[in-house]
Amino acid sequence: MPTSFTVVPVEGGRQAAQDNDDYIVLDEEKDAVDLSPRPLSVSWEQTPGSEAGADAEPAQDCAEPGAMDHGQGSRRRGDGIPKESSPFINNTDNDTGTLYDRKNMALFEEEMDSNPMVSSLLSNLANYTNLTQGVIEHEEEDDDEGQRKQTVKSPQMGTFMGVYLPCLQNILGVILFLRLTWIVGTAGIMESLAIVSMCCTCTLLTAISMSAIATNGVVPAGGSYYMISRSLGPEFGGAVGFCFYLGTTFAGSMYILGTIEILLTYIVPSAAIFKAEEKEQEAEALLNNMRVYGTCCLALMALVVFVGVKYVNKLALVFLACVVLSILAIYAGVIKTTFDPPNFPVCLLGNRTLKNHNFDKCLKTEEVGNGTVTTKLWQLFCNSSELTAACDKYFELNNVTAIQGIPGLMSGVISENMWGSYGPVDTLVEKKHYPSIPAADSSMDINLPYVSNDIATFFTLLVGIYFPSVTGIMAGSNRSGDLRDAQRSIPIGTILAIVTTSLIYISCVVLFGTCIEGVLLRDKYGDSVKGNLVIGTLSWPSPWVIVIGSFFSCCGAGLQSLTGAPRLLQAIARDGIVPFLEVFGHGKANGEPTWALLLTAAICESGILIASLDAVAPILSMFFLMCYLFVNLACAVQTLLRTPNWRPRFKFYHWALSFLGMSLCLSLMFISSWFYALVAMVIAGCIYKYIEYRGAEKEWGDGIRGLSLNAARYALMRLEEAPPHTKNWRPQLLVLLNLDSELAVKHPRLLSLTTQLKAGKGLTIVGSVLEGTYLTKGLEAKRAEQNIKSTMSTERTKGFCHVVVSSNMRDGFSHLIQSAGLGGMKHNSVLMSWPGSWKQGVDHACLTNFVETVRETTAAHQALLVAKNVDNFPANQDRLNEGTVDVWWIVHDGGMLMLLPFLLRQHKVWRKCKMRIFTVAQMNDNSIQMKKDLQMFLYHLRLDAEVEVVEMHDSDISAFTYEKTLVMEQRSQMLKQIHLSRTEQEREAQLIHDRNTASHGSSHGSSHDSSYDSPNAKSDATPDRVHMTWTKEKMFSERNRNREVNVGVRDLFNMKPEWESLNQSNVRRMHTAVKLNEVVLNKSQEAHLVLLNMPGPPKHRGGNENYMEFLEVLVEGLNRVLLVRGGGREVITIYS
Repeated sequence: MPTSFTVVPVEGGRQAAQDNDDYIVLDEEKDAVDLSPRPLSVSWEQTPGSEAGADAEPAQDCAEPGAMDHGQGSRRRGDGIPKESSPFINNTDNDTGTLYDRKNMALFEEEMDSNPMVSSLLSNLANYTNLTQGVIEHEEEDDDEGQRKQTVKSPQMGTFMGVYLPCLQNILGVILFLRLTWIVGTAGIMESLAIVSMCCTCTLLTAISMSAIATNGVVPAGGSYYMISRSLGPEFGGAVGFCFYLGTTFAGSMYILGTIEILLTYIVPSAAIFKAEEKEQEAEALLNNMRVYGTCCLALMALVVFVGVKYVNKLALVFLACVVLSILAIYAGVIKTTFDPPNFPVCLLGNRTLKNHNFDKCLKTEEVGNGTVTTKLWQLFCNSSELTAACDKYFELNNVTAIQGIPGLMSGVISENMWGSYGPVDTLVEKKHYPSIPAADSSMDINLPYVSNDIATFFTLLVGIYFPSVTGIMAGSNRSGDLRDAQRSIPIGTILAIVTTSLIYISCVVLFGTCIEGVLLRDKYGDSVKGNLVIGTLSWPSPWVIVIGSFFSCCGAGLQSLTGAPRLLQAIARDGIVPFLEVFGHGKANGEPTWALLLTAAICESGILIASLDAVAPILSMFFLMCYLFVNLACAVQTLLRTPNWRPRFKFYHWALSFLGMSLCLSLMFISSWFYALVAMVIAGCIYKYIEYRGAEKEWGDGIRGLSLNAARYALMRLEEAPPHTKNWRPQLLVLLNLDSELAVKHPRLLSLTTQLKAGKGLTIVGSVLEGTYLTKGLEAKRAEQNIKSTMSTERTKGFCHVVVSSNMRDGFSHLIQSAGLGGMKHNSVLMSWPGSWKQGVDHACLTNFVETVRETTAAHQALLVAKNVDNFPANQDRLNEGTVDVWWIVHDGGMLMLLPFLLRQHKVWRKCKMRIFTVAQMNDNSIQMKKDLQMFLYHLRLDAEVEVVEMHDSDISAFTYEKTLVMEQRSQMLKQIHLSRTEQEREAQLIHDRNTASHGSSHGSSHDSSYDSPNAKSDATPDRVHMTWTKEKMFSERNRNREVNVGVRDLFNMKPEWESLNQSNVRRMHTAVKLNEVVLNKSQEAHLVLLNMPGPPKHRGGNENYMEFLEVLVEGLNRVLLVRGGGREVITIYS
């Protein structure tokens, strides 16, 4: 739908435009610009009285702050194309108060520091140019006055010159001239058409997907690597980009091997260094010659590329002309065969094809004068030239026949070439349906001059060998910086080039099968026609047209590969996504990738050492197919996600076509070679995981991130439907951290414990609170998040981090407990450290925050884990030797106490520790039966643990307990008074007096307990407090026993006057804490970790200090303690 824009003139606009002219228009004198990859941003800097770019290079003006010069600063990290700082192509960091000093726009003056005027934005976009990635050299030297400026010329290349011809040159090449005739002869016309159709369909579908991506906005040069990395993310981009680099490099090896094969086989065979004395050694000699000459050719080409790419670019049209002339010569030769077929006889012995190198006449004997003499062919099969000599049996039984190798278009030979003729290695090339008398002994055939298969042939092999002939479709997108209208030229030029080359290949398959004899088609090296290039025998006016044309074509393609591959590697290195490749981002002063060229030459040499074009072709097929697969995947993902930014100008695409292309690429990979396909996938997978764990963080708005968001949304919606079953329950942790004054984590070992408990599974949310307002503490909150994330990375804690700014710490932690998480992905457990400073009285809020957190987790039905002495907990690098993890199971909490040690023991730190479970029996409990029942329970839970039942006998309350209680109450009063105002102190003193009087009068007569020293609390101690027994009946019996002990204690010793005023509920609780602590210390003092039921908090806040004191006494003397409070639901089950 067209959109209309209206430009409204304002007063003073003319003057503004006049002032801006000098600012916006680029200096005509500019001579040199940095052509390395740049961020998509345009400089707005302008100082009064100066012209744009007069003192600074434009490339530096466009750089983001902190990433100024790519050659010095950011190349150390490899940020060739750093993350865009804005969704628009602008950067207004240096604009303050220069362009917008006008009264008309005063309403927006506050925003103009960060947002440009539309007129300025459009002016800068009009002057933006998309520069190509490294093909143009910077060879001009600085003059005496400073660095000269180069005019930024608008790209002028159209569809034909900029896309169509480069794609045509890259697609048509060595396979067409050296292997297509052999493929047609071996596979037959029908199967060859199937191979060509599959490969061309694959590239056509890929071109459609590529066109959609390339027209979805400005595509800087970089080809498929840029498109994949920006569409699928840095991990996929780096992996596939590296595979594409390897494919381009091995393509260079293939072209060099093709060059040497043409040179040594068809141009100067006498130049071979290694000579074969016997037929068995011919193949090995050829391979060694290929290695020697290939290495020399590679060194020469690498030197040419190093000295100057401009020479390669200038010769590109020459190489393209060679390709076009060769193809025209083929079609001309086909037309000529209709009325004057060329004379290339093929000699057959029986139905076997003979190598026509060492004889000139296809005769056994000939009449010379009045006598019969033998020919050179006779001497090849007999032990002498005499007519009575002993000859090969097959030679004696069969006649020699000469047939035309090129019978012509109207000969009807197409019927013989319709179907394939596969065979194992050393299979003789025989003419079908031709008379032949087999010999009894064929063991010596290998040493005779027969034409045979040098490799085993089968359909899938031919697919792998042929596919490189359809690669090169990315040539247009690689030159996007040179195009006048890239979004129009790339789709049209690329698709037209593919259609053209597909028609050429299909027509060649049909014409070769129609014009050339089948035995000659299967003769790979033209041995049956005196070593001529098979496709050359069909051409007109001379076979040398094809030979010379294909030679220069292969040379040019090899040079193009050695030019493009290092620049692709340099682009990946400068992106900084693969750290170990950073060194290859450096180069010469003019930007030439020297180190990348060295690595490319080394990899290319490994391909040359293989020495066989047929073995190298499937290798590069794998890498190109993987690249095309991910181009299709990128288009499909973007289309299905329907991201708002996906608006390609090329409309003839569909996600189904992309998926079809992707499926075809994957199928062709495994059809060609399942082994190479797996190797390519392993290489890509290793690069992917390396980037994921060690690579630089990049945010390119890729489709995989959008896919992840959609998948996460779908999963969250599913999780919202119902709570998790007990079998799926695992602790989803909210870790509450405290920060110091420097906003660093106070207790990093709490994150270590989180890692050991989670082992990377489930949800982990790490939260903290800053006191203040978000407007004033926003930056500090972000810095705190970075510090926490850094600590999480150090402690290998996988999860999310969130720092809340609140008016007070209490509310902040409350907000985290209530609102952390999203939908079904919410925490069910809270992990925090013990407030070690609560006794000092300096920070009373610390105590209050802790107890309130305990209350809120209980109210929210969330489990609570409190780590005491957390700094003594083991780090992730530690390995605890033989020892125990002791569980003290006092009250049933849903099985949380038994599940936690099992989870801990999954981690390497705790793996060697044994689990022990202790439970407490009262006087009327059967300890032996309890132990048996508990062992059976653990057996059904599939938990391996030692079980021990500890009996706690009734005992009198000791003087030590009274003294402890007295000190506790005195400290509690003191802590309260420190934080009370004068009026509150008076009120509190009165309340304390009233309470002491009331407790002195009623401590022995009351049948109810007050709640943790709460002055106004009713005597309503409910059974859900600290249940030290298994059942409600046992709890009531314990209370009765405690009251009896309290009444009878006066008979045991003289009560001190201070003890008279003590709250007896606190005395009993202190007694329980002391006795239980004695038992725990006796059994578990040497344990690596003690897990203990955490008593519930008092319902009234007046007993907070006493509650903390009880907990201190309970765990006193233990090194590592994890207090556990269940969330009110079963978390472990005996069922499968």
